[in-house]
Amino acid sequence: MDKRLAWITGGGTGIGRTLALKLAADGWQVVVSGRRPEPLAETAGHAPQAIHPWPLDVGDLAAVRRSVPAIEAAHGPIALAVLNAGIYEPVKLDNFKGETFAAHMQVNFLGVVNCMDALLPPMRARKSGHMVLVASVAGYRGLPLAAAYGPTKAALINLAESMKGMFERAGLTLSICNPGFVETPLTEGNVFPMPFLMTVDDAAEALYRGIKRRKFEIAFPTRFVLILKVLRALPYALYFPLIKRMTGR
Repeated sequence: MDKRLAWITGGGTGIGRTLALKLAADGWQVVVSGRRPEPLAETAGHAPQAIHPWPLDVGDLAAVRRSVPAIEAAHGPIALAVLNAGIYEPVKLDNFKGETFAAHMQVNFLGVVNCMDALLPPMRARKSGHMVLVASVAGYRGLPLAAAYGPTKAALINLAESMKGMFERAGLTLSICNPGFVETPLTEGNVFPMPFLMTVDDAAEALYRGIKRRKFEIAFPTRFVLILKVLRALPYALYFPLIKRMTGR
């Protein structure tokens, strides 16, 4: 398309912001969404002719349903949607609260579902469109401190696997992105070792390469992904001692 439009949720910081800049540099028009207007405006300020801020809480289904047609009315059909909004809070026994889990599910999982709900009708009508659900390698198997975050990412992986065939039959493309540790605001407070830590630029570049290739699973960094996939296949008698040795937890 002469004027391709991408929509990125969680586009004010981290991978979302860096991907928006890469897309804009490659000729895309990009709408970036998030709950806080200031980071969105800062992202848009890097390429004001190509990046457009659209404040939105993806956990609000009614607001998302209003926003998608409004975005398309203002900027054209959404060809690519990168559903990237997410939160992370480490969970220990002394801060275990149901509200923490509910908040993670509302943003990380239901926020993606809400966007899919609003995007599917226009994309199906056009028989064209690509959605990328941003999950995490933390969704492969239970990891220490990720008790609230990991299940939401596992749910996204399962959702993508469940929907892939239906998307293809409708002429649509569905991808699941599983990053490892990336230097973003979500990880800057981590006090534990983060193996194979990637810069946000390298992570966004890996994601963009996967998008252009229309891969189903876009996972990086490769060595870390392979290690975790091997761990996923291990019986508990081997898995838990290895994780304790690797993380100290």
